[in-house]
Amino acid sequence: MNRIKEVLKEKGVKQTWLAKKLDKSYNMVNSYVQNRRQPNLSILFRISEILDVNVCELIEQKNK
Repeated sequence: MNRIKEVLKEKGVKQTWLAKKLDKSYNMVNSYVQNRRQPNLSILFRISEILDVNVCELIEQKNK
């Protein structure tokens, strides 16, 4: 599971903006945000760079 949705909300950023920055479709980014699909590591690192957060902030810890 990822925390992309929460981080987008914290940053005040829309999925459409992230999709453009990643050069991905809105549907693909939405599937990441809704946790229907998990981004591979290279995409996850790109998302962290774009959102200016540590990649660890995008990953949900199991022991919560």
